[in-house]
Amino acid sequence: MKVLIIGSGGREHAIALSVKKSKRVSKIYAAPGNAGIASVAEIVNIGVMEFEALADFAEKEKIDLTIVGPDDPLVGGIVDVFEARGLRVFGPRKNAAILEGSKAFSKDLMKKYGIPTAAYENFDDPKKAEEYLMHADMPIVLKADGLALGKGVLICNTREEALAGVKEIMEDKKFGSAGNKMVVEEFMTGREVSVLSFVDGNTIKTMASAQDHKRAKDNDEGLNTGGMGNFSPSPFYTKEIEEFCQKNIFQKTVDAMKAEGREFKGVIFFGLMLTEKGPKVLEFNARFGDPEAQVVLTRMKTDIIDVMEACIDGTLDKLQLDFMDQAAVCVILASDGYPLSYEKGFEITGLDRFDGRDDYFCFHAGTKFNDAGKIVTNGGRVLGVTALGNTLKEARAKAYEATEWVDFKNKYMRTDIAKSIEML
Repeated sequence: MKVLIIGSGGREHAIALSVKKSKRVSKIYAAPGNAGIASVAEIVNIGVMEFEALADFAEKEKIDLTIVGPDDPLVGGIVDVFEARGLRVFGPRKNAAILEGSKAFSKDLMKKYGIPTAAYENFDDPKKAEEYLMHADMPIVLKADGLALGKGVLICNTREEALAGVKEIMEDKKFGSAGNKMVVEEFMTGREVSVLSFVDGNTIKTMASAQDHKRAKDNDEGLNTGGMGNFSPSPFYTKEIEEFCQKNIFQKTVDAMKAEGREFKGVIFFGLMLTEKGPKVLEFNARFGDPEAQVVLTRMKTDIIDVMEACIDGTLDKLQLDFMDQAAVCVILASDGYPLSYEKGFEITGLDRFDGRDDYFCFHAGTKFNDAGKIVTNGGRVLGVTALGNTLKEARAKAYEATEWVDFKNKYMRTDIAKSIEML
């Protein structure tokens, strides 16, 4: 079968490598792809928001399955466009992708259906938000309602910071239209865990757990980013916690979306906080996380095409989802200055060190070919260096070893990804 993958990041590279492993797939296309994805797929120069052009391509090339990677096209309704043309596509429709597209919607959904989450209030008037914050307990969390590349969250320790945050999000529009509405949420403490899941509208099957590192600098300092590294599984996500989440969070969310007339098919990413009062939902995403996909899909044994087709057809209950016992650690190599300003266009060397290995991976996030045919940096997050190991400690050591194989000007990384697990 022929498969089209929409997107251009590390997540899409991880999806492409998983698709390549399927014996059912004869040809992979990627739109718009990147320099790494080009090694396993034919690159198609169409942007992720060009829905009609993408559907035209899928029709012309007789694509059997299209996989949508990023959040923007899902929230924008690309699945609806493809389905209207009778094309098979993996991902939630627009009315279901709102689970990620609007934090206010997701918070209201959780309140209505009794899904554990932090106490909150929604605001579309900055003055009313400021009035509320004059009497709220600190620290407090402010979230831009819409999509903000994982950066629209401010943790405010003082009232002054909170009031400045309202101005930043709602008045200065630092995150654009995502800040037209804002969620003010109680500050929760505990360990964060990411759980990705496949959903067919009724059945939910969770993947291996993971833990992200959002802050730009070591010791969780610096600005929020799209993610600076990840590890899987999380040793803190115990069997007991998993059973609680399955009953009180995962299945409840799928059932709630169906009850609202928003049947969800695709991937739901549950961002969880393991608080003293039990697990609570921090956020939902309506697609694979990035870099969560790099560590989770690397460990997945089940054919990804079989799983995605089962989600589309509503037959996920008949399928077994299996993962390797091995652990995985991903370290992001970024351009120095990310997530603010950074230079790009620098040649990347050493990528051939990963060729032919099945326990080391280099997922391309922000790369492209220059006019001379060399692979150069083309984004803030450039590469996701990932390794498998028999333990998290071994996987971590191998991942950091492999970060030294590749080089480019202004290369930057956190040095403490998964460091906390070494104490266990």
